[in-house]
Amino acid sequence: MKTKLSFVGRLAAGAAIVTLATGLFTADAWAAGDKIRTLELIADTRARNPNGNQAAYLLVDMWKKLGIDIKIKELPPKRRLDVVYFDRQNCDGAACFDMSMWSIVGRPERIDPDEVIFNLFHSDTAAKGYNYPRYRNPVYDKLASGQRVELDPDKRRELIYKAQEVQMNDPSYVFFVNPVVNFAIRNDIWDEKSVVELSGLGIKNFWTHIGLTPRGSQKDIIANTSDNLLNLLPLAIGGAAASWTTELIWDRMLRIGPDGLPKPWAAESYKWVDEKTIDVTLRAGMKWHDGKPVTTDDVVFTFGEVGKMAPMYTPFIKIIQKVEVVGDRTVRMHLSKPSAAFLVSTLAKMNLTPAHIWRPIMKDLKAKGQTFDKFQPDQLIGSGPYRFVHWKRNAEVLLEANKDHWSPPKADRWILRIVTNLEATLGMLRSGEINFLTEYRGDSETLKKVAKDSGNVAILPGVDIGVQYMGFNLSRRPFNDKAFRRAMALAVNRDLLVAAAWKGDAVKTNSIVSTVLDYWHNSKVDENSYDLAKAKKMLKDAGYVMVGDKLHYPDGVKDTVMAK
Repeated sequence: MKTKLSFVGRLAAGAAIVTLATGLFTADAWAAGDKIRTLELIADTRARNPNGNQAAYLLVDMWKKLGIDIKIKELPPKRRLDVVYFDRQNCDGAACFDMSMWSIVGRPERIDPDEVIFNLFHSDTAAKGYNYPRYRNPVYDKLASGQRVELDPDKRRELIYKAQEVQMNDPSYVFFVNPVVNFAIRNDIWDEKSVVELSGLGIKNFWTHIGLTPRGSQKDIIANTSDNLLNLLPLAIGGAAASWTTELIWDRMLRIGPDGLPKPWAAESYKWVDEKTIDVTLRAGMKWHDGKPVTTDDVVFTFGEVGKMAPMYTPFIKIIQKVEVVGDRTVRMHLSKPSAAFLVSTLAKMNLTPAHIWRPIMKDLKAKGQTFDKFQPDQLIGSGPYRFVHWKRNAEVLLEANKDHWSPPKADRWILRIVTNLEATLGMLRSGEINFLTEYRGDSETLKKVAKDSGNVAILPGVDIGVQYMGFNLSRRPFNDKAFRRAMALAVNRDLLVAAAWKGDAVKTNSIVSTVLDYWHNSKVDENSYDLAKAKKMLKDAGYVMVGDKLHYPDGVKDTVMAK
């Protein structure tokens, strides 16, 4: 029985617009639905992120080969965050995004894959959490939840491997690269031997920031970022620069050590009572930066109260059923089930928060039905190795060493300068206005020339644990169709992105779990990740039709924008 042709299909057939030469569709599939509208891809500006910006334009050319038209909308970080992340509940028709370039930055606690495996994909985080595509897959949910309670490392790895495979076949994101980050220091100012390298983070990490040793009278670490900070909060961290800063102001019960393993920090010790109960003993003599003592009440507040109003942290404290004081400096945490990643994803992630400051704030926000996501307090009081001095928006953040800390920094001050221009950044490195290059998104050859010419700049590169990727909005057509998303993913030539967008300074990947994490990264998902012919066949098998050089929905499907 022959398929009845739509009007558009009859025109296409009559005019012989579509031919077998396209390699997309055979002659018995002329029927077509609506043409897929021009889609919009939100991207970084070129000035802020030349690599990611160039990647976006390359993607447009790649997807054009599938007959998909895409326009790019460049937005600065704050606006992009609002559109994609915060405003998702107000998404209606044209006000809603289609696709967005994104990145997940390297943080110590992400050395364990639990945060990214759970937080970016689990249906629990679709409404308010990091799962901004609103991906919901019960098979994936079972794997993501299962790996959290599997205490056998090899069995847990198998679950994480399977989760990566599910996401490859049912993508809500398309992953591109783990960037090679070119850090640099002025080695006439800092002792290069005092730099600490942490796998997946390079030398830009907590241990370097407290251990970097001056060679002479200059004792200020002057770092850089191209991003203006979106906030400075212990409970909602917006972007990489805010992450580096907050971990210096606020202590955590544990920290990820240079060896990649959790170690006691604000807690002098911890002890598992059983597989669902842990005792954590607070270090003696700790004080907040306003002079008040750090107490067990602060620990109970952080893990038992305040985290419930912080969407970034909620998935990692939900497992805590009860927190109780069982000694002068000891609290006991009762978990609802065993947790393989609790030490890393919770105790080494949550910033210890002063109850005397945040309890009244929490009460007020709770009464208004608000969370901590967009709240910025006037006081930034932590107990960490650096004290907050000032934040001049679009200019700098200044912290000073907390000499009363049990592990005080070797530096006197930590200054983060916000410089959006690459040439200006390199000029400031030459002059000493920056002495620790913590972010550089330009051509590595240019940086190497600066180092060679100056004679006092040491470049210390490393592959980032962070991932550069793009996310779909699954609440909009055509992204509600798994076959369509999978075809788009297969049409991405990552080798070209590495060569042309990142100028070779990246490692291609097809997973949220970094290639740096050898034990956890499933290399099978990287195999055959680019296959244009397979992408075209997948669209054909799903009923999509090429009319001329434009892709149409299957016969009878209307382009209603919002998925039904």
